Amino acid sequence: MKIYRLHTLQNLPISVDEAWDFLSDPANLKTITPDYMGFNILSGADRKMFPGQIIQYIVTPLARIPTKWVTEITHVKDKEYFVDEQRFGPYALWHHKHFIKAIPGGVEMEDIIDYKLPMGILGQLAHPIVVKPKLKEIFDYRYQKLIELFGAFKN
Repeated sequence: MKIYRLHTLQNLPISVDEAWDFLSDPANLKTITPDYMGFNILSGADRKMFPGQIIQYIVTPLARIPTKWVTEITHVKDKEYFVDEQRFGPYALWHHKHFIKAIPGGVEMEDIIDYKLPMGILGQLAHPIVVKPKLKEIFDYRYQKLIELFGAFKN
């Protein structure tokens, strides 16, 4: 069983409160997801994040094939971190940790995603060709979109 990891860091010139208010609102996922992915929340985003929250959405990551994705917010520590886990969707495992911490001049946001692909060896073969580049593209978009929304961090 091969488990992959994606790790990203981003500094933004905003307060922890501003970062938390934006990131802990599930409705903002659409804002930081590329338009071509057809991200559409079906249910569960009508409240601020809480442990046990189930969020259902449709996403079209590849070949214009809509995919239903269901995640559960499993852990929340106010203004520090939250964890979402896939309950139903395209991955055999999806465990996404989001951390926020104050740094001089703003906040550091860290994402750690541990994931496993379905289809055994076929999934492993697809990882470097399709999945890893697609995830990088999505998180690069998110990085740029957050700069667009909140400004670039200056050291």
